[in-house]
Order: sequence, then structure tokens, then C-alpha cells
Amino acid sequence: MAAPVVPESDSIRRAVSLLNAVDPGRFPRLLSRLLQKLHLKAESSFSEEEEEKLQIAFSLEKQDLHLVLETISFILEQAVYHNLKPASLQQQLQNIHLDQDKAEAFASAWAAAGQDTIEKFRQRVLTPQKLETIGWQLNLQMAESMQAKLKSPQAVLELGVSNEDSKSE
Repeated sequence: MAAPVVPESDSIRRAVSLLNAVDPGRFPRLLSRLLQKLHLKAESSFSEEEEEKLQIAFSLEKQDLHLVLETISFILEQAVYHNLKPASLQQQLQNIHLDQDKAEAFASAWAAAGQDTIEKFRQRVLTPQKLETIGWQLNLQMAESMQAKLKSPQAVLELGVSNEDSKSE
């Protein structure tokens, strides 16, 4: 048996109990939406209005909904990081007492979009800024009126960076 990729903490246990109560008919669509937006670190998966609709649809408080969404995202990020197979992901989720139908929904969503998601993560730049150009200039002062043998180097480095967020994919 492989080491658990989803640790069993208090918040995970609470989120699993909330996930088990979620409507199984709507759950796969929620998973696929989170998988589509998982690689976008600066962007939220849902707008405020969509979150309010999700609260109503799943009968959850705002903080519970956030816990559920963050836990699903965490599980999917762990699947990306460990490059899990769908069957392994399903087994890991059943080990933390997620219902069979929810674990199967995770596995089928992961089987459908997992490799695309992993590839998007591979192409993502980890730092917000990327070094584009380097320029340099060296000035050497050899003498001054008071000092004949002065050697005073002064270097100027010019680093051109671009912001990842300003580029479109």
C-alpha cells in the first residue's frame, strides 16, 4: 500500500463528512469545474454569485462550502503532484472514508482530465516574474585630482523582468 497522499486531519475529516452529504448528481460537475481551473493560481474557480448558488444548491454555509472547495482542490493538487492513477486516487479517498460514489466520481473525473491538468501544471511558471533581459555597464575611475592611483570600479546591472500574469496563454 502506498503512503497516503491525503493526510487524515480534523479539517479533512470535517470536509469528508460534508462531501459525503453533497448531492451525488451534481458532484461530478463541481469536480470537473475545479479540475478546469486548478492550474490558475491567481484566479478563483467560482465567482461570488456562483458561490452563493452553490451554497443554495448544496445546502452549505459559506465557510463549509469554502472548506469543501479547498479540500477538493487540495485532493486534486495532491493527485497532480503524485501523478496518481485513477484507481489509486479512488483507493486513497476510500481510505479517508469518502463514500464509494464520491470516490468513483473523483476517479472518473481524474481519468478524463487528469493528464491534461498535469500537463497544464508542468507548463505553469512557478514564479510570478520571469527574467527576460540582462544588461550591464562597468565604469572604472582610474585617478582623481587628489589620488593618482585610485581604482574605483562601479557596475550597473539592468535586469528586465516580465510579469507572468500580464501574458496571455
